[in-house]
Amino acid sequence: MQEKEVKFLEDAFKKYYFDHFDLIHVPERTSEREFGFQKFNSGMMRHISLKDNKELHLLLMQNIPSDVYCSNAYYSFPNLSMNEKDWKEADLIFDIDAKDLQLDCRLSHSITKCNECNQVSNSNHQCLHCNSKKIEIKSLPCKNCIEGSKKEVFKLLNILIEDLGVEKNNIKIYFSGNEGFHVYVYNSQFLTLGSRERSELVDYIMFRGAIPETFGMKKLKPQRSLFPDLEERGWRGRFSKEIFGSKSKRSKIISELISGGYSKFHKNLENISTIIGAQIDPNVTMDIHRIFRLPGSLNSKSGLTKIFCKDLKSFDPYSESSFLNENTVEIQASCPIEFKLKNKKFGPFNNEIVTIPTYGAVYMICKNLATIA
Repeated sequence: MQEKEVKFLEDAFKKYYFDHFDLIHVPERTSEREFGFQKFNSGMMRHISLKDNKELHLLLMQNIPSDVYCSNAYYSFPNLSMNEKDWKEADLIFDIDAKDLQLDCRLSHSITKCNECNQVSNSNHQCLHCNSKKIEIKSLPCKNCIEGSKKEVFKLLNILIEDLGVEKNNIKIYFSGNEGFHVYVYNSQFLTLGSRERSELVDYIMFRGAIPETFGMKKLKPQRSLFPDLEERGWRGRFSKEIFGSKSKRSKIISELISGGYSKFHKNLENISTIIGAQIDPNVTMDIHRIFRLPGSLNSKSGLTKIFCKDLKSFDPYSESSFLNENTVEIQASCPIEFKLKNKKFGPFNNEIVTIPTYGAVYMICKNLATIA
């Protein structure tokens, strides 16, 4: 990113942190957490310890970071190197991102920028201008992406509450500031779990590693009585609700499953795993030393805020997480698809100079689809 774009983004981000510091959620047990940040065109700075809001505010105003992070883990010495921190426990965090859901809409709002000639197009294979295959694919998520991510969050919530006994008031949901959601579980029985145990938890939530025997199917002489009922809890109950649908269909479908054989049953389990399980990023949940984007901070991939979702069902990230100002700026924009922020439509722009509000300009510059004119 060129110097003039960095200066513009830093000015916009600094104004946000000055005007909207009340949106930033400094987590409980602040002094036990590790903080980190990045600056535009710079690497990560981490192993930082903060005591309170004042120290965080000072860090933001002095450094004007592109991204701010905080650990889910609690340490005795958060400012020391990783092997000296003395890990105590860690909140359970889940990441659900539209890019991982393989949604059909993805191609329609993916844009290619050539690293050779900087031309932007809708091609996902090579540059249409110079035929180079050194391309960078950018996505401008649509409403369908957000709804798809929400669907997975609701599935995750159901599993956490119904299967794992997590109290609803110990769960918080945040829009990530780009394409998905972060789900935090606080004060739960899972705080002290290590990476291996969290891996097993991930397998359960994602319905991974399911075997036919769990659901009553055997290679030799399967018994009808071993198949699950709709009232059962956990995997067996979720399986029966998805496969049987109702009590009246259960007997007939069991007969069909038995006649289809063990191998076909196993294949069906694999096919329905994404329906029964919640599609989370497993690596995020298993990592007990990761630092996560700080709630209330800006996401440098979009200029949008990582914001708490009071009502997930009605939440609209492209109006409720856009807090940058309305001051207009001239940019050179190459964005071949339309997008919407704060109920205002932008684009398509064909390498043209346009005057738009700061929040729209920041969004495109962060996506590398515009420069300051």
